[in-house]
Amino acid sequence: MFIFDAHLDLGMNAVEWNRDYTLSLETVRHQEAHLKDKPDRGRGVISLPELRRGNIGLVVATQLARVEHNAWSPIAGWRSSAQAWAMTQAQLAWYRAMETLGEMKQIRTQTEMVSHLKLWQDDGADKSKLPIGYILSLEGADSLVTVDYLEKSYAEGLRAIGPAHYGPGVYANGTDASGGFNAKGRDLLKKIAELDLILDATHLCDDCFWEMLDAFSGPIWSSHHNCRALVDHNRQISDDMIRALVARDAVIGVALDAWMMVPGWVRGKTTPESSGVTLNTLVDHIDHICQIAGSAKHVGLGTDLDGCFGREQTALDLETIADLQKLPGLLSARGYSAADITGIMNGNFLGFLRRNLPG
Repeated sequence: MFIFDAHLDLGMNAVEWNRDYTLSLETVRHQEAHLKDKPDRGRGVISLPELRRGNIGLVVATQLARVEHNAWSPIAGWRSSAQAWAMTQAQLAWYRAMETLGEMKQIRTQTEMVSHLKLWQDDGADKSKLPIGYILSLEGADSLVTVDYLEKSYAEGLRAIGPAHYGPGVYANGTDASGGFNAKGRDLLKKIAELDLILDATHLCDDCFWEMLDAFSGPIWSSHHNCRALVDHNRQISDDMIRALVARDAVIGVALDAWMMVPGWVRGKTTPESSGVTLNTLVDHIDHICQIAGSAKHVGLGTDLDGCFGREQTALDLETIADLQKLPGLLSARGYSAADITGIMNGNFLGFLRRNLPG
């Protein structure tokens, strides 16, 4: 089955983790097996060949560089928005290099998406040679030196933006922080609406989430969020948030970071084996969203794989991203129809994009 993944940090991994994603996954793992600087070294699950093997032909690929706020978070950041902007531009340069090599293809419009999907839907095509389509998204707005920088990004093909990441942000407050948008953040929401960008609710703290719904009337999705009812943490979305997103015709992508899938996960101590986390655990989150929404029309995949974690912190039965192909069988076993499964694996997000990408 064709798969759409709404959240992959490909540029960050290529530039900051120094991963050559054009190589086989086995080679990528081998190249960094001796490194100890990050817990996921030698344990990544993504390469461009693995995306093709898994029939994952279209993804949302991010630019990500947050500003560090007095070492607030263990997640690394930059000292200024200008430095963070420079890093997002390095990531953009990598995406451009992949396009030049024919490895990837940026999708900016509905027309481009339709043409790209036709390539991947051709039964006679050699999928091992097709480019991976990507829609550019900015995860966290800290790197925007001023609000007007968003116009530069739009000109480069940016089509979605999440205002916050972890902690207190330059424009909005994210995971583990509190409080609403500041004055610059409210100006950012106006600029997002002016450019008709997709607003990503992921990582917004509760105060910003509810303010965003009131202040922003444009298209909203939640690219990589799991359910707070199943794992009680402010990084997750509550049932009321799910209902509010459904009311806005949003789609929610579920993520494969294990600490977001099962309660009680302790980083560096809990393992997939000790927790028993599997792809069926992810189906629990999918099913919860469907039960709250009253249908399977508002959920998809936003795996966040290789998002600062690897095999040590994801589903036990996922060796590579290509194993997402196990999900249709698991969903069928839960009683989901073929049409519902297609929607979850690709159709819900693709329908959203057909409605909200520029024509």
